[in-house]
Amino acid sequence: MLLAIDLGNTNTVFGVYDTNDKLIVHWRLSTQKERTVDEYGILLRNLFALEKIDSKKIRRVIVASVVPPLDPVLHEMVEVYFSVRAVFVTHENAGIPVLYDDPRQVGADRIVNAVAVVHKYGKPAIVVDFGTATTFDAITSEGAYGGGVIAPGIVISAEALYEHAAKLPRIEIQKPGSVIGTSPVASMQSGLFYGYVALVDGMITRMKKELGSNARVIATGGQAAFISQETKLIETVDANLTLDGLQLVASRLARH
Repeated sequence: MLLAIDLGNTNTVFGVYDTNDKLIVHWRLSTQKERTVDEYGILLRNLFALEKIDSKKIRRVIVASVVPPLDPVLHEMVEVYFSVRAVFVTHENAGIPVLYDDPRQVGADRIVNAVAVVHKYGKPAIVVDFGTATTFDAITSEGAYGGGVIAPGIVISAEALYEHAAKLPRIEIQKPGSVIGTSPVASMQSGLFYGYVALVDGMITRMKKELGSNARVIATGGQAAFISQETKLIETVDANLTLDGLQLVASRLARH
């Protein structure tokens, strides 16, 4: 069995794949940089027990991390609690060409998303990942990671409004009843939701002009379903895209 770990700035997602490469369970937890090796280990052991999964059956662990301070913590946790050595995804072992000026600067999650999209949806394609930041990634018609765009996520955009505008309240992000708001809260919700929808569709339109109008558009990440309900250009929401990319990379590495 395989344990796949997507370690992000806001959330960490753990997924377990059976011997047939099928995702059987996954958990989304908040990322806390203060967690120790034992805290992560005990937490996972308890989650495995709740699902009646024998943690001793985990033979491989693969990690996509964008939080370097936690890398040694997860590395040690995997060795202590699962008795295997974790593989951390990089541009060198992912099995996909990376056309960034410096491939080392591309987040591992963006690379494995590209791997998953090529396998599941074909090429060319655009991946929109709604996380702490929202990333737009281009997969070329040759199947390479071609670069992309990084924009502030909708949640940190809302927090920035609250923190830097004295008279604006902290609000719940939701789709308002109309674009034109008649209160500060409704106006902020409209600006965040519809403004973000416009950002997403506008960026996809511009990327398609460079990548090709036939590029598939796939969304993933915590806010994907929420934002995609109003966009015109996102075709599919795939909540497990990053985990599936990790599984594909792990399977390829196991064969070599």
